[in-house]
Amino acid sequence: MRAALEQAREARRHDEVPVGAVVVLDGQVVGSGFNQPIRAIDPTAHAEIVALRDAARRVGNYRLTGAVLYVTVEPCLMCVGAMVHARIGTLVYGAPEPKAGAVHSTMRALEHPALNHRIEVVGGVLEDECRVVVQEFFREKRKTNAEF
Repeated sequence: MRAALEQAREARRHDEVPVGAVVVLDGQVVGSGFNQPIRAIDPTAHAEIVALRDAARRVGNYRLTGAVLYVTVEPCLMCVGAMVHARIGTLVYGAPEPKAGAVHSTMRALEHPALNHRIEVVGGVLEDECRVVVQEFFREKRKTNAEF
């Protein structure tokens, strides 16, 4: 999770919402990413998607069977779908996302009976530290920009 937190800090340096993710396979980080929909001009450029794409390229396969995805904030529905398609084995996330989290907060998308793949979930890892990174970002944004 510490590597994912460093990715979140990188997002913040680029003035993006600070969410970070890493993919670990066989004990090695094979993919990493941070939120970058603004700079990439891509609504799908969430940290999880960027990390999954990076891992797939490095591994040479879009299926990341058995990999662990670490992400600082509970994933949204789009990212949950990508994890299922990638065949992630375990999701480890830090802070819950009460507005868009699709694992526990707003819905339990991974429990949908139609899904053909199941993912083990561990939530709350370094939760406070993950939450503070996001909260500080938005606190600063509110001070300087009424848009947030």
